[in-house]
Amino acid sequence: MKERKIIYLINPISGTRGKSSLQELITKKTREAGIEFSIRPTDAAGNYDFLIPLIEKEKVTDIVICGGDGTVSAVASALTGRDIRIGIIPMGSGNGLAFAAGIPKHPAQALDILFAGKDSFIDAFLINERFSCMLCGIGFDAEVAHHFAREPRRGLRTYIKVSLSHFFKARCYRFDIDLSAAAGAPSPGGAQAGGPGGAPTPVFPVEAFFINIANGNQFGNNVTIAPKADLHDGLLDIIIIKKAGRLKMMISAIRQVLGGYKLTAHPSSSGTKNALYFQVPALTINNPEGAPLHIDGDPAPSAGIFRIRVVPKAIRLIQP
Repeated sequence: MKERKIIYLINPISGTRGKSSLQELITKKTREAGIEFSIRPTDAAGNYDFLIPLIEKEKVTDIVICGGDGTVSAVASALTGRDIRIGIIPMGSGNGLAFAAGIPKHPAQALDILFAGKDSFIDAFLINERFSCMLCGIGFDAEVAHHFAREPRRGLRTYIKVSLSHFFKARCYRFDIDLSAAAGAPSPGGAQAGGPGGAPTPVFPVEAFFINIANGNQFGNNVTIAPKADLHDGLLDIIIIKKAGRLKMMISAIRQVLGGYKLTAHPSSSGTKNALYFQVPALTINNPEGAPLHIDGDPAPSAGIFRIRVVPKAIRLIQP
């Protein structure tokens, strides 16, 4: 392994924990490890193009993000396809990618994993050419993300409060799910797009409370939404909670979180199911009613059409 040089990026507003003690811990442990490093703030606008010349000039080997999924996604987007390792010290409200990859929440333990230096490529995906490393939501959870972003306090307690306050007034939306972009394309393991062992699936309409496009297995905080998701498999896990009574939609979402729904081979023919769960490398979602969108937990502009495709082996992530 060549001599390492780390840039730590610390998000001053992510999550709820103080950052001064984190900087002290980073400084102490990285010096003890004998690794050259610097500490910089994250960019409020999410623009990390400045890292590219810095990496080349200073021969940086590792970029370590101290923040949540939104910050991780923004940095990873700038570094996709480059020979640079990315590490995470989870400091966000959900930390979905870190937890999906097995990175612990405690900063000292996360640093130990970083110093071990084991990395492997993980997938990402694009939604209308915007990068996502973890999970996008359309509908209810996106509406929650938009309101959560305006809250003065962060953290899991605030997220739960915002979710509950919006649940009983949130609406469902009409979508058309188009799997023709994946139809006939062999997915990893030899199955056809549309589900394991399934045939190409046509366009089908659905009214839904929310749609999740997942690269990893969870929302964050170890709340699993896509139990079969794998960061390395070249597939996206799609979860659709269909329109029903409030109680039934809540039960369907809880059942999915608990792993109760199996992967669906032919989602277009599963009309009586309360939830659809399937895997594809690509899809298009027509959104005629303007359902809101979040990307990796951060509010994002909606669109009438979402074109979504996996990006295999997008980044090198340091993980256990």
